[in-house]
Amino acid sequence: MAERPEPWLVAIDIDGTLVSDYGTLNPWTIVEVRRLVDAGHHVTIATGRSVPMTLPFIEELGISPELVVCANGAIIARRDDSDPTRYVRDTVELFDPGLVLREIHDTIPDANYAVEDETGLLRYTGWFPETGVNMHTQKMETFEELLTDQATRVVVIAPNSRQDYFTGVVEMLGLHKVTYSIGYTSWLDIGPQGVNKATALEKVRERWGIPRNRVMAIGDGRNDVDMLEWAGEFGRGIAMGQAPEEVRNAASEMTLNESEGGLPSALATLD
Repeated sequence: MAERPEPWLVAIDIDGTLVSDYGTLNPWTIVEVRRLVDAGHHVTIATGRSVPMTLPFIEELGISPELVVCANGAIIARRDDSDPTRYVRDTVELFDPGLVLREIHDTIPDANYAVEDETGLLRYTGWFPETGVNMHTQKMETFEELLTDQATRVVVIAPNSRQDYFTGVVEMLGLHKVTYSIGYTSWLDIGPQGVNKATALEKVRERWGIPRNRVMAIGDGRNDVDMLEWAGEFGRGIAMGQAPEEVRNAASEMTLNESEGGLPSALATLD
């Protein structure tokens, strides 16, 4: 009987990696994920989504990892062993978003704003993508209603802006005491200082006792840059084919586009 391979930590981003822009999951991905789990590897999710918005994808994959990284690393959720379909918050990183919200709002008053709390409730003003609007969201009438002293994530969306729009805003405001990533053309994600997918996954790796040279992370967005650099330093940081140039540059490997089966193709390279 062949020996089981040494276990790897495999971290998968959701949007643009695990699922398409339409929220569909490639059946081949399910096959490959389950193959890796059956082989003894630790496959988990590392996403900017909240815990409630992440769990349906775990269920669709048919897996139940002990730990899952959500809110760009601000939350690590732990499986409830009395009910494997339920996850509780294991680690939560909070910050006071008031100052940065006011600064950006003074600069971009017509942007759309959202603040997410540790329960996964996302309160927003203006507009928020349909993929994020569900029972865990609440539309507010005024910007002032978003101001709170505890949050896991702030999202700012400025429609019809240039690719480099937020880069200039961030430089002008000199944002500090927060971590930020700029997604696509008009999306700014802000979280607690020094917290990202990589910092959370390092905690997960230590908990699971997996060496740094046996980590694989796969993603496509700018909020995946730290994760891909972390994984690629000693293991494998894999960028999706459609990822922006700076994301591809952060990775140690490339795979195909999501629409071409990039994720299952990458997973298939691990025994």
